[in-house]
Amino acid sequence: MPTLWVDADACPKVARDIIVRAAERTATPTWFVANHSVPLPASKWVKSLSVSHGFDAADNEIVERIQAGDLLLTSDLPLALEAIEKGAAVMTTRGEMLDKGNIKARVQMRDFMETLRASGEHTGGPKGYSDTDRREFANALDRWLAKKR
Repeated sequence: MPTLWVDADACPKVARDIIVRAAERTATPTWFVANHSVPLPASKWVKSLSVSHGFDAADNEIVERIQAGDLLLTSDLPLALEAIEKGAAVMTTRGEMLDKGNIKARVQMRDFMETLRASGEHTGGPKGYSDTDRREFANALDRWLAKKR
């Protein structure tokens, strides 16, 4: 059984709850990695790993530990790229799968938007986490876990 790795620094609480329930239901080892304490229920399957507060410390810990066949749950595109390069699957908390076919274009767009923001352009941020996002994520995670059983 693969391990679920969660980039918990920016994981919405609603998504965190979905992940915990799915891990318990499917007996899937799951690690929430963050540079702060993540409140989680006592569980045999769900664990938290707090790392130092250094820049990208949680990302670096995930990259070091993740293995081919594992699933990373993140919206951090550079982290997603590194995980994909190690053979892991990557899903955003909106249920979108990132892979070799789409990650490089997404990273390039992110870098372009960052350049625009640095020049003073107001590009807006990500949209709020909606009920549709929650539903899409829960369904996508369930489908992925069902394939791995």
